Amino acid sequence: MSEIDGGHQAAGRSVVEVFIPATYDRAVPYELFARLRAESPVCWIPEPPLGPWREGPGYWAVFRHPDVKHVLRSPQDFSSHLGATQIRDPDTPADLEFVQVQMLNMDPPDHSRLRRIVAAAFTPRAVRALERTIAERAAALFDEGECDFVEVAADLPVWTLAHVMGVPAQDKRLLYDWASRVIGYQDDDYAGLSTADVESLSPMGRLALAARPELRPGVNPRSRAALTDMFAYAHALAETPADGESVMSAMRKGGLTEAEFENMFFLFAVAGNETLRNGIPGGLLTLLQHPAELARLRENPSLLDSAIEEMLRFWPPVMHFRRTATRDLTLAGQPVRAGDKVVVYHASANRDPSVFPDPDRFDIARTPNDHVSFGFGPHFCLGAHLARAQFRSVFRELLAWDVELAGSPRRLTSNFQNGLKHLPVRLRRRR
Repeated sequence: MSEIDGGHQAAGRSVVEVFIPATYDRAVPYELFARLRAESPVCWIPEPPLGPWREGPGYWAVFRHPDVKHVLRSPQDFSSHLGATQIRDPDTPADLEFVQVQMLNMDPPDHSRLRRIVAAAFTPRAVRALERTIAERAAALFDEGECDFVEVAADLPVWTLAHVMGVPAQDKRLLYDWASRVIGYQDDDYAGLSTADVESLSPMGRLALAARPELRPGVNPRSRAALTDMFAYAHALAETPADGESVMSAMRKGGLTEAEFENMFFLFAVAGNETLRNGIPGGLLTLLQHPAELARLRENPSLLDSAIEEMLRFWPPVMHFRRTATRDLTLAGQPVRAGDKVVVYHASANRDPSVFPDPDRFDIARTPNDHVSFGFGPHFCLGAHLARAQFRSVFRELLAWDVELAGSPRRLTSNFQNGLKHLPVRLRRRR
């Protein structure tokens, strides 16, 4: 690896901080991203061992906006399928083979086939049909006094997801717990989270909880062995008659294999949940840290849509995604070998000054706003319309409240999700 090592070290020893989850306990390292964009925009990042997780081979990190978009729109060169889309490699060939049938980890045309099966649930027309219900739910979230906004805000995406998937209301907390375990596994507070009340669950929910595996430290939370309870629930739900059309019924009719069905359930249960659970509190914290922009939004609520896009740019819920090079190639002047991991940093691309003037300024009227928080290319977020609808409902309601911090926010330990574990706030309805 000596030929590559010289390029690896170009940006200095601190590049490993990009990978270390504890880096993000304090904040997203935007200053480091800015330096790397300027000095080493495609930079080798080592993967040292962390606790029970073994050392990885390292990866190419991509920091500039044009390069990020190039990688995301070029599946023929940068595959989602070859090594899946997380930095951490699956532990065994069998684990890799299992996750490769998830839509997120497919390339066209297989990806396109699965996407078509479920796309009808997320069209603008379908979302408009849900918006009134979502708005009513959002209006009921808040009470006067102190609360943990992370916990309060988590209710809406979990409820919406349960509604779309046909999950009974009493089981929606299972979705919260599964997302916590899968996304927050780098954080001790989330890795073993179990908040569902057994007595309130449906019979299939209780059966799923009984199937929950005992996991040893270091087991990949995306492996099939770690998700037996989720998949037991998915199969039970699929066999339960549903009222009306749901994503689950579309999957049942779509001819998915068993592994495709399980992975699709996993994708919806996690991706449609955790991103909003982190993005909405992150958006509020950003507004509270920029009181002049919050006042501007109160004075001119017509700026809400552009404010939401700026919240998404400034606080991207997902900080990176991985691809794998399909052939030897050159990316931004850097030789990349077939089989190398290539990880695009949405959080860095969203602060690229070549695309966003004064990128570290939070401007709720920013336009254009070509952020990549929903991705780009074939894997552009299927639930983007639904996510924006939930953002709008929450923040439209919050404009009727005075909100102030009631304690110190606590960040999630994760190099993947830009998350908050706690955001204590004080709410008072505006008179």
